[in-house]
Amino acid sequence: MKLVRFPLALLLLISLTLLNQPVALAQQNNPVQPARLNTDENRSHLTARLEKLIPQLMEQAFVPGLSIALVRNGEVFWQHGFGVRNVRTHEAVSDDTIFEAASLSKPVFAYAVMKLVDSGSLDLDTPLVKYLPGAYLNGDERANKITARNVLTHTTGFPNWRPQGKPLTIKFNPGERFSYSGEGFVYLQKVVEHLTGQPLDEFMQRTVFKPLGMTDSSYVWQARFENRVATGHGPVGNPGAIRKPTEANAAASLHTTALDYARLVIALMNGVGLKRQTHKLMLTPQIKVDEGCQNCVDRPPTGRLSQTISWGLGVGLQNTDEGESFWHWGDNNNEFQCYFVAYPKQKTGLVVFTNSGSGHAIIPEIIAQSIGGQQPAIAWLDYEQYNSPARRLFRDILARGEAAISEYREFRKSHSGPEVLTENHMNRLGYGLLLMRKVQEAIEIFKLNVEDHPNSSNVYDSLGEAYMVAGERELAIRNYKKSIELNPNNTNAVEMIRKLQQQ
Repeated sequence: MKLVRFPLALLLLISLTLLNQPVALAQQNNPVQPARLNTDENRSHLTARLEKLIPQLMEQAFVPGLSIALVRNGEVFWQHGFGVRNVRTHEAVSDDTIFEAASLSKPVFAYAVMKLVDSGSLDLDTPLVKYLPGAYLNGDERANKITARNVLTHTTGFPNWRPQGKPLTIKFNPGERFSYSGEGFVYLQKVVEHLTGQPLDEFMQRTVFKPLGMTDSSYVWQARFENRVATGHGPVGNPGAIRKPTEANAAASLHTTALDYARLVIALMNGVGLKRQTHKLMLTPQIKVDEGCQNCVDRPPTGRLSQTISWGLGVGLQNTDEGESFWHWGDNNNEFQCYFVAYPKQKTGLVVFTNSGSGHAIIPEIIAQSIGGQQPAIAWLDYEQYNSPARRLFRDILARGEAAISEYREFRKSHSGPEVLTENHMNRLGYGLLLMRKVQEAIEIFKLNVEDHPNSSNVYDSLGEAYMVAGERELAIRNYKKSIELNPNNTNAVEMIRKLQQQ
């Protein structure tokens, strides 16, 4: 199997930090989410606790930098920067550090779209083809039915992003079901630019950023960001390139600070700049999400609709014992991860930005320890947490090598449940070890996976790759052949055998 198929997106992350001592597998997997929303804890107690806790979480998950803003009583209650903008330069994160907002770009754009609805320039249920001349997709009449409401509720039928080098297609009838899509926002962006006669960022500066005092926000690169921008870091802690978008993307290109974004959250919380009915509509459930997937094009829907999570117009909604809250998450290139959640009734919320592909591993714990409350959206997103069994085993292997693997081998013989890793978890664990150049340990993990899943083509493909990395040519070929025997369509294994036989 090609390594690129497993981005490790936070998975075993980031080498899980290379730290600490072996951790027993029986240890608890997930943090406990307090049931009560924390709206009244003494400021000094709360901030002192977070200033101690957050650096510890960052170290365990290898999150280089983080910026947080808490909202209480409809105002910014506390903000703080932690860690560094870049692990090589060691420049500290400050209150004005610029982060990629990733998909947190979407709610900001949605707010601007609702202002167009207020002005009568755009109707939520008029097909977008009526506003933008020419067919957006050729050969599929379903595209002519897509509306702004479809875009903002992720019911366009588009995939999240079009396949590289291939045309955009519709996968189901618009309005049929929820399936998260950045492509829909790009379509609506083109409509907005046509209606306003302005490039997106100019429109956003005039309509949103200046009125709300978001002075450090832009959908295109600003030279003034140069000395304040955070660098994104991949799943083994390696810094990536700083992206400087010259073309705005409504779904993903926003650069901003935690403080600026908190201003947007407060505006959404209070309905600032919107008519009362428009604001109410934006935070009214439009469609329930599928319990088993966010993008139900890449993964078939289960058909089980969530009873607690729905989508409004541009934001996710949670219905819990505390009432309605709105939220959104972001993940750009597995190098920037971020999140916000806000409670309009209680005027409480939180914004967190990280410059790491492992930010979502610690954000749930930060939410639990700062504002608390029930957070079903966290479970729905299903990011692996910093103290999961796979990450703890990974850390143990880094500390003790094959002895840790031997102990796990015995452990799994007499145990079941979440502490025994799935085929996918083991595969990702093996690839994490390969990235750390722990080749023999990776081979042992892949061998364990073969023992547990002898009818899986994928596990033999992975073991073949590990043997290839180790220079064990014949063993690599043998396992690739077994993979093809189980799945004759495995073209990767065929190609690897061809290369190995030419050596």
